[in-house]
Amino acid sequence: MEGDAASNGMGKGGWREFSGAESLERPTGPAPAATPRGQQRVRVQRTKAGKGGKLVTAITGLEGSDAEAKALLKRLKAVAGTGGTLKGGVIELQGDQVATCLETLTAEGFRPKQAGG
Repeated sequence: MEGDAASNGMGKGGWREFSGAESLERPTGPAPAATPRGQQRVRVQRTKAGKGGKLVTAITGLEGSDAEAKALLKRLKAVAGTGGTLKGGVIELQGDQVATCLETLTAEGFRPKQAGG
């Protein structure tokens, strides 16, 4: 039995799930459809964690491209009259901007919810 495994090149064990080039190929086909804005779970919360004691409004759960997120960030900053950034898919605005963000996101077609206290 051991002679058979050695002769066919599989060596010890014989399990070869990821050894072929076909296992590394990405599946081809249509890209998954983006979730409509009204069905995304968008959360708005104020936080201080890791910000040196400064209050920050964080918006999470946005799906879409970075370009769309940057455009939304620009509109939110203009409406709130404050600075902000996009870090790892999370929009952060300086200060307590929860009410402003909820109104603006609702006007943009999202269904945001306030998270936290």
